[in-house]
Amino acid sequence: MGQTARVSAIVWIAAASLAAWLWLLLCQGFFWRTDVRLPPRADPGDWPSVGVVVPARDEAAVLPQSLPSLLAQDYPGHAEVFLIDDGSTDGTGELARELAKRHGGLPLTVGSPGEPPAGWTGKLWAVRHGIGLARAGAPEYLLLTDADIAHAPDSLRNLVSAARTGGFDLVSQMARLRVESVWERLVVPAFVYFFAQLYPFRRIAVRESRTAAAAGGCVLLRADAAERARIPDAISQAVIDDVALARAVKDSGGRIWLGLAEGVDSVRPYPRLHDLWRMVSRSAYAQLRHSPLLLAGTVLGLAVVYLVPSVALIVGVVTGNTVALVLGGLAKAVMTVTYAPMLHYYRQPPWLALLLPVTASLYLLMTVDSAVQHYRGRGAAWKGRTYARPDAAFEEQ
Repeated sequence: MGQTARVSAIVWIAAASLAAWLWLLLCQGFFWRTDVRLPPRADPGDWPSVGVVVPARDEAAVLPQSLPSLLAQDYPGHAEVFLIDDGSTDGTGELARELAKRHGGLPLTVGSPGEPPAGWTGKLWAVRHGIGLARAGAPEYLLLTDADIAHAPDSLRNLVSAARTGGFDLVSQMARLRVESVWERLVVPAFVYFFAQLYPFRRIAVRESRTAAAAGGCVLLRADAAERARIPDAISQAVIDDVALARAVKDSGGRIWLGLAEGVDSVRPYPRLHDLWRMVSRSAYAQLRHSPLLLAGTVLGLAVVYLVPSVALIVGVVTGNTVALVLGGLAKAVMTVTYAPMLHYYRQPPWLALLLPVTASLYLLMTVDSAVQHYRGRGAAWKGRTYARPDAAFEEQ
């Protein structure tokens, strides 16, 4: 009797998992498709001036691969780069000046804002300083890009063209992250897949939709839209600053767009699981607004959606329960099919889709660890800074 009840419970849970997957497949903005890309470049008629702001803290290891690509932008209008050295101890600012002398290209200004005051994250304080320097030249657009992002020579042209011809106040591209190590192959494509599941790209561009997100590594923003949304002051404590930025712009009436990138690549390596773990866990609980209830719901949801199909398959095989076998198999099939396009985008073999439950288990543990670190007072720790207890302004982001 007890075993029968357990098998029956598995059947019902497997049915719930399959229902969840069918809903995700058909009703979550077709998040699994990877064809949301910048449109073909069109001549906007004029090429507005752009201030490129690059916050950088201890980035000497990646700067030789990224900064020259910005300086070498083939852009018909006026553009200049402002690299803001956020208290680096590895000679980031000096290296930036040396690279500019060696490679030439767009003019480079290296600034330093000093330590952030209370109520600011280091990155956003650096961005604020960079925007202030850029505004002296009255640029029409600001390109906010991370120090580990390498841009193809036509990247700025494509971004401005898309913003100008599409009427967008914010255009962001999800940089293609590095996938070379075993752990990168297992974790990175899923990171973008999960992000798109939370923030379906197709909905972001719909003015009436509440969905808002950007990818902080590459954000082109109209300067007047930044002023209207009070960027970055309005999001000064946001650890997940890209999503908060997009929300502020959209809430102030701006049109925003986010898609997958071609020619915008992260050069930062994450060779070990520890490196990827830190990348995810530093902000995972902030994404849940530091809510124990949302944490419990997320853990339960991850288990039901990603782990139950495999469990139901095993139970079906072991017990001979055809219903559990079919429900689990169908749910796993939908999961595999929806993950395959992201693996293709990252040029990874399709069989890796079978390991998505393993990757989801890692993300579940990373999320729980993020909550544990928060309650230990360590909060979102990154490059020597810890944002332990955000105030109410941050909690609303």
